Amino acid sequence: MSEKKKKINNDYYAERKEKTDDKTEGLITELPYFCSEFFYGTANNTSALTRLNYAYDLRIFFDYVSKIKKIKIEDMQISILDEITAYDLERFLNYLSHYKINGKEESCSERGKARKLSTIRAMYRYFFNKDLIKYNVASKVATPKIHEKEIIRLEGDEVKRLLEYAESDNAFEGRKNAYHNKLKVRDYAILSLFLGTGIRISELVGLNVDDFDFEQNSFVVTRKGGNRTILYFNDEVKEALFNWLDYRYDLKNIDPNDNALFVSMKNQRIAPRTVEVLVKNYALQVTPLKKITPHKLRSTFGTNLYRQTGDIYAVSDFLGHKDVNTTRKHYAAISQDSRKKSASIINLKEDTDN
Repeated sequence: MSEKKKKINNDYYAERKEKTDDKTEGLITELPYFCSEFFYGTANNTSALTRLNYAYDLRIFFDYVSKIKKIKIEDMQISILDEITAYDLERFLNYLSHYKINGKEESCSERGKARKLSTIRAMYRYFFNKDLIKYNVASKVATPKIHEKEIIRLEGDEVKRLLEYAESDNAFEGRKNAYHNKLKVRDYAILSLFLGTGIRISELVGLNVDDFDFEQNSFVVTRKGGNRTILYFNDEVKEALFNWLDYRYDLKNIDPNDNALFVSMKNQRIAPRTVEVLVKNYALQVTPLKKITPHKLRSTFGTNLYRQTGDIYAVSDFLGHKDVNTTRKHYAAISQDSRKKSASIINLKEDTDN
């Protein structure tokens, strides 16, 4: 294995940024020429993933502009932004409910519409502040109302049953169970780490073996934006990780220079999609009516931590939320529990006149 390959395997975030930047560069070529200035001008204040999302959103927006203004994207000048009205942008948000791009039928949720409007606002704000356009028309358009979704999480003994299922010998049938028995030590460790620390899926797949200090029951995690934070885990998580590391070190085909904590069947750093699938497969056996994802396991941890501490700020800090209001969604889940409990007190057939 080359030195370059060794470095890439052990620097997940650098590799991810490089791939993301490459995708963004490709998308920029599909946008009006003046958009490149927006991307390079905001590069020092945004993450690679944010810029990629900008590129996807603007591709849809300028495809729409091309249709309503009857002009090819490659022929657009920056003056087109001053020709677009607030009404045009409002029509665009409605258009997103059902649209076609690159021959594919697509649709946007409330959150998707809000994100695309935020992208357009960022672009207008940038060019307006640079005095390259006369009007910041995007600032006049109201953000679509977003209805809060119910927090889905594991309840009661579902966490225990999920973990017990993951370590059982007969979780699935046939060939699927054969794969399960090869990987159940790894899968149990992954589920334990999600449920015991509330980390994000991107944070989990980016972990390296040397990120852990088992004497202190701690590890270093790379948060959104690249900040490195020390988090802690309990002895149950420690035991699950030890069992996996013992198994990992016995793998014959894994490169000794690859420091990834969790690896796939091919003995390479595990991919986010693989983690999503394994969480889904185990959860379906325990809670078939709930769509449990790695993020739902994170919500489960946040809710349980709040139940035990009653400290919304501690939960916010542990989850790595920049805004405590994001964390209050977990508090809302506790409030829902209270409403359920209150409803159960009412007995419709009981005589209440006495």
